[in-house]
Amino acid sequence: MKESERIMKKFHIISFSSAALAAAMLMASGPAAAIDEEAAMHLARANNCFKCHSVMKTKEGPAWSEVAKKYHDKSNGQKRLVEHLTTGEKAKFPDGHQEDHKIIKTNPPNDAAQIKNLADWILAL
Repeated sequence: MKESERIMKKFHIISFSSAALAAAMLMASGPAAAIDEEAAMHLARANNCFKCHSVMKTKEGPAWSEVAKKYHDKSNGQKRLVEHLTTGEKAKFPDGHQEDHKIIKTNPPNDAAQIKNLADWILAL
């Protein structure tokens, strides 16, 4: 093996190790690390959210990926989504009509951590 090949091989190993370490640190320190996807999907299923929403496709309600795009860069995105999920405020439909959005129920009742996890999961899509 030539010296230049040996140096490039060491460089690739170091680069890969550094990238892996950086990714692990970001995942461990960022808010996404706290998201329990399984619990969020369980809560969504228990509240029949998938009747009107889908992760990627617009149904009666917007796709959650679109909701994530809408609130991604807003400092109050999580707060706004939690409010929408817990207050029964009006949901606006493409044809112009409005309906009260279903209030998400948790077990135990009014578990803010479960609601926050659901909101964070949606925002992470």
